[in-house]
Amino acid sequence: QVQLVESGGGLVQAGGSLRLSCAASGRTFSWYDMGWFRQAPGKEREFVAAIRWRGDSTYYADSVKGRFTISRDNAKNTVYLQMNSLKPEDTAVYYCAADYSSKFSSWSYEYDYWGQGTQVTVSS
Repeated sequence: QVQLVESGGGLVQAGGSLRLSCAASGRTFSWYDMGWFRQAPGKEREFVAAIRWRGDSTYYADSVKGRFTISRDNAKNTVYLQMNSLKPEDTAVYYCAADYSSKFSSWSYEYDYWGQGTQVTVSS
């Protein structure tokens, strides 16, 4: 079992930045690929970014590429999502997720554990 707790969400103006954190506890964090997803009201949950367990590979949804950066610190059992140049359409609840099978996927069903989410609101 892995427990995930997100933090760092909030209200920000368009063009601003936020840094989300996801702290993990339980099984060895460094064994898991990690992902960030988001869900806006009335919409499906969508993939944002993923990072390999060693941190040596990342990939992003086209909608955030060049603006968001995913990273991890295995010594701190934490994964981050740095979000720059935020847009109102980035408004959503952001979730981190852990994948034990290293599928490095953009599909939410491939992930084994989820946090409770943190709200990000971008005003225009």
